[in-house]
Amino acid sequence: METSLSGLKLGFLGCGNMAEAIIKGLLEKGLIPSSSIVASDVRKSRRDEVSQRFGIGVTGENSEVVGHADVVILAVKPQALSKVLGEVGARFRPDQLLLSLCAGVTTSRIEGYLTPGVPVVRSMPNIAAYVAQSATAICAGGAATGRHMDLSRALCEGFGMVEEVEESLMDAVTGLSGSGPAYIFLIIDALADAGVKVGLRRDQVRRLVAQTLVGSASLLLSSGGHPGELKDMVTSPGGTAIAGLAALEKGGLRTTLISAVETATQRSAELGRNNNGIALPRQDS
Repeated sequence: METSLSGLKLGFLGCGNMAEAIIKGLLEKGLIPSSSIVASDVRKSRRDEVSQRFGIGVTGENSEVVGHADVVILAVKPQALSKVLGEVGARFRPDQLLLSLCAGVTTSRIEGYLTPGVPVVRSMPNIAAYVAQSATAICAGGAATGRHMDLSRALCEGFGMVEEVEESLMDAVTGLSGSGPAYIFLIIDALADAGVKVGLRRDQVRRLVAQTLVGSASLLLSSGGHPGELKDMVTSPGGTAIAGLAALEKGGLRTTLISAVETATQRSAELGRNNNGIALPRQDS
């Protein structure tokens, strides 16, 4: 049964780039009206910007977000989590849901700041939420039920696709798909430079490269095939593609990408260890 978002009041603690991407995706799909969204941020200039752009409610008080929302999306940097939840954690109610975007921060650590029984779902989207094409992973905290996971999935599907994973794999998701757009943009930039080097105009190569990536990804998803099989479809004996692939292998592209994901995964875990600190004791409501 599909979970409805009708009538849902949504709040954002923090309205940086990722929060903006999610707000944009949800509004453009018409899943939640702007009148049902409130976001907080310490910067007045940022509050004014998102209010003017999306017509949502904004505030400088985190407590107003918690008081407003059925679902609160925790969209602050991990370094700010202790301050923010130390301020408003005891204000959460068990009938609310906290959906966290904080890289490296465990559900149990977040729960330590909250009223007992408040459900927490941890998520890791990526910046492609701006165009409703995020790859998002979610996992459940101790008090989160299947209903909370269904609600989280419905929200996250508003700005892309969703995979449910074990929490022990969330750092790996962060290193792969959470950080992945940065790797892809670097690859696009390099291929665009290559196109210019061999004589194409900059505006032409940007469109050609971007569409090549979009088309290749769409083919992979629609076919369900293995990327190696699809690669073989492009390569012919003694042809251009196999010559280019040989140059990529010689340059260590495969190994470098694997190393990038491993390094980003380790950094996600470090962020969690370094910024979790000691949770405040739980407080009875």
